Amino acid sequence: MLHIKNLCINFYQAATKQWLEVVHQLNFELEQGKTLGIVGESGSGKSVTSFAIMQLLPQNTSRITGEILFEGTNLLKLNAATIRKYRGQQIAMIFQEPMTSLNPLIACGQQVSEAIRLHQGVDKEKAKQITLSLFEEVQLPRPEQLFKTFPHELSGGQKQRVMIAMALSCNPKLLIADEPTTALDTTVQKTIVNLLKKITAERNMSMIFISHDLGLVSEIADEVLVMYKGNVVEQGSIKQVFEHPTHAYTKGLIACKPSPKLLLKHLPTVDDFLKGTATEKLNAIISPQEIAKRQSQIYAQPALLKVSNLLTKFEKNKGLFGKSKEEVIAVNNVSLQVFEGECLGLVGESGCGKSTLGRSLLQLIRPSSGSVEFDGTDLCTLSETALRPLRKNMQLIFQDPYSSLNPRLTVGQAIAEALQVHQILQNKKEQKDYIINLLEKVNLNPEHYDRYPHEFSGGQRQRIVIARAISLKPKLIICDESVSALDVSVQAQVLNLLRDLQSEFKLTYIFISHDLTVVKHLTDRIIVMNKGKIVEEGYPNQLFEAPQEEYTKKLIAAIPGYAS
Repeated sequence: MLHIKNLCINFYQAATKQWLEVVHQLNFELEQGKTLGIVGESGSGKSVTSFAIMQLLPQNTSRITGEILFEGTNLLKLNAATIRKYRGQQIAMIFQEPMTSLNPLIACGQQVSEAIRLHQGVDKEKAKQITLSLFEEVQLPRPEQLFKTFPHELSGGQKQRVMIAMALSCNPKLLIADEPTTALDTTVQKTIVNLLKKITAERNMSMIFISHDLGLVSEIADEVLVMYKGNVVEQGSIKQVFEHPTHAYTKGLIACKPSPKLLLKHLPTVDDFLKGTATEKLNAIISPQEIAKRQSQIYAQPALLKVSNLLTKFEKNKGLFGKSKEEVIAVNNVSLQVFEGECLGLVGESGCGKSTLGRSLLQLIRPSSGSVEFDGTDLCTLSETALRPLRKNMQLIFQDPYSSLNPRLTVGQAIAEALQVHQILQNKKEQKDYIINLLEKVNLNPEHYDRYPHEFSGGQRQRIVIARAISLKPKLIICDESVSALDVSVQAQVLNLLRDLQSEFKLTYIFISHDLTVVKHLTDRIIVMNKGKIVEEGYPNQLFEAPQEEYTKKLIAAIPGYAS
């Protein structure tokens, strides 16, 4: 059905006034009814290739050579009007971020109906009936109600289902799914993957599934193509590539994802495999004796944080005179302890209350009742003024580092700002030397001091935020989904960094995540949350080997490639 021959993609660089080739001599074929997985890290060229197939790259600043043959027709030779007929009707695409793909001002049902009316020429009522049947096919609850619902009122998984319904609306022969599950919970991720498998099988539809997660691709694809810096470095059947990878890059992608069954002191990275230095890390396994010794040291001392009967609720749907019509309990009577030097994992699906709990502990959201005793002081009883000097001992690392950094401040200024607020190192030279030393500790260079956030990659920005958090020498750091949006190799680097910093600075972490493999790798103890309550807690091995609650079992079963 699809045959890519010698595909090269170039972009014009205004700064150098030269063309830069980002995809080099790409060749692959896709048969009717088959699924091809394309994997690789950010910048490998996988999404750009999909945009080239859809003819969505800007004409003025991109140049494409080679052939993209769809059922024998070279798409690169077609004019804009003809290509528009192919898009949607023959080839459809699901984008990575549904919120930016959906119009926030138009109801979800109307957006899907609009695509149907445009491509199929049916009337409004017929388009609505097709939309409702599509909503049922993608397993959206209450189709009639969701037809009138706006994107912001839906969860991430529901928004992605609306995008899938839109992509399927004209019954395409080829579906391109570009990182469709990256920011979703593992349970929602599994549901979307199963849904896509079911739909492609029922419709005998071909699919290109793009991801940086090899485990996820192994569950959905028939064949896999591994891209690195615009080149195909390996391709073959799922079994062949996973069980007998030949290229160092593929081996690195497989190994740098934390294993739920093996605990390493440091995760290997792609660079370790490319340089041939991965063996040392792969052989450095944490033994049960080492785990037991660490646990006895941590839990022999008093708790740094004691939380008792914490309740955090929000008022929703206020009436005309500000009177609340509905109350949402986000954190429901939670009690827990965190010990000095411990890394406590907090897991659960989106909406379970874990991020709200993290912010309630730091008093960024004021709890409705209960107590948060930090280092002997109940934070809930303190005013904002009394809290301020204590804040330097409690820091937060956010999920999206870019939105937590001021784009107008250089890296040096962003870190210095925190030092100035808490009146640490008033001497400018001492302050700069201290910040440069911090940057080096998080594997950044001294010259990064004068650069702005937009000049860094996602992984580098996360390191900047970590440097800012440790600059105040806090006792407790809450990491809120701080590695969920990163490529697996960058994720491995950041997890290794967090572990090294914990050892060096004697830090205590609360690590919030929906990814259980990451939590198992980093944490000493895990708490599972659901609907605002703690449903289970225990040591990682204990929780994985013998989960007690059905909810915990469901979370573990949803891990890509994991069989208990």
